[in-house]
Amino acid sequence: MTNLDRLRIAMAEAGIPALIVSDLGSVNWLTGFTGTFGIAVVSGDAAQFITDSRYAIQAGEQVKDMPHSWFQSPVNGDEYLAQKIKEMGIQRIGFEGASVTYANFERWRDKLAGIELYGAPDLVSDLRMVKNESEIDRVRAACGIADACFEHVQRLIQPGVTEYDINLDIEFFIRRQGAEIAFPPIVVSGERSARPHGKASEKKLEVGDFLTMDFGAKVEGYCSDITRTVVVGEATDRHREIYNQVLKAEVECINAIKPGVRAADVDTLARTILDEKGLAQYFGHGLGHGLGALVHDAGRMNKTSQNVFEPGQIWTVEPGVYIPGFGGVRIEDDVLVTENGVEILTKSPKDLLVLPA
Repeated sequence: MTNLDRLRIAMAEAGIPALIVSDLGSVNWLTGFTGTFGIAVVSGDAAQFITDSRYAIQAGEQVKDMPHSWFQSPVNGDEYLAQKIKEMGIQRIGFEGASVTYANFERWRDKLAGIELYGAPDLVSDLRMVKNESEIDRVRAACGIADACFEHVQRLIQPGVTEYDINLDIEFFIRRQGAEIAFPPIVVSGERSARPHGKASEKKLEVGDFLTMDFGAKVEGYCSDITRTVVVGEATDRHREIYNQVLKAEVECINAIKPGVRAADVDTLARTILDEKGLAQYFGHGLGHGLGALVHDAGRMNKTSQNVFEPGQIWTVEPGVYIPGFGGVRIEDDVLVTENGVEILTKSPKDLLVLPA
C-alpha cells in the first residue's frame, strides 16, 4: 500500500473529499519529492503534484504515484494551484490547518471563488509516524552515517581544538558520505554545554570540559539525530555521577518503550531516575520526538503527550542534564518501535569516553 493509498483511506474515514497537502515534510512523505516547493492535491479518485520550473526535472524523477505538472513566470503558484483544482472538478477541499498561514488561506480563497475551502484535521502527521520499510531503511542508513561520524570526529577531540573546528569536521564528514546534514550541528563545551541548543563557538576545549555533540545525517529525505557527550582530558567524580545518571535514564527509558505504552509515562520515568541524584530539576525539555522526513517529526515524548507507541514509529530518546556554571550532558539514540520493544538504530558506544584516550 502506498502512502497515497493510506492518505485516501484516512480522508474517507474523516469525510474529507479532497485535500491540499503543502507542508514540505508531508509532501515528501506523500510523493518522495525533496525540493523546497511542492504541493499535492488529493481527492478520492485523482491526485496531482504541482511544483515550479526549477524542479520540473526533479519532480519527474522523484514523484511516482501521481501525475506532476509545473508552472513558470508569469504564472504564479496560487493561480496554477487554483487552475488544477478546478480542472479536477473539486467543489470542496480541505487544507492543512495546522501549517497553512492565514495569508496563504486568504490567497487561496480568493483564487478558488466558488469552491469551499476549509481547514482540515491533521491527517498526514499521524500517518507519517508509522514508517514503511523504505522509510525505515533510509533512516537506518542515516543513522549509520551518524555513527561513523562520531567515530571519525573523536580523533580531533583534545585540548586546544575549537568547538567550531569540530562542527566543521562533522559537517564535512557527513557531506563527504553523499548525505546532507539533517540540521546545523550542536557542539558545546565546558560551561557552554549547559546550553541544550547552543551554537559552536571559537571556544577552545580545555581539560575537564564536558563536550556535547548533537548532529544527524539526511539520506534520501530521511534523518538521523544522535547526541554524545564526552569529557576532555580528565573526568572528576562529579562528571561521572552526572553522566552515569543520564545514561541510566536513557537506557531504562529505551527498555520501557513498547507498543501500547504512553509516551508521557516514559518521559515521567526519565525524570524519576534523574531525581534519584537530584538532577531532574536540570532537565527542562521533553524526552524525545518523532523522527523521519523532519528531524522533529510528528510525535512528542513529554508529560503532556497523547502519543502511544506503535510498531513502525521511530523516536529519539534524549535525556539531558544542564547545570549553569558547570556544564551539561545529553545522550540521544534513535529507536524503531517493534512488536516486542525497540530496535536501537544508532549504535555508537555510550559508556563515558574521556578523550584523548
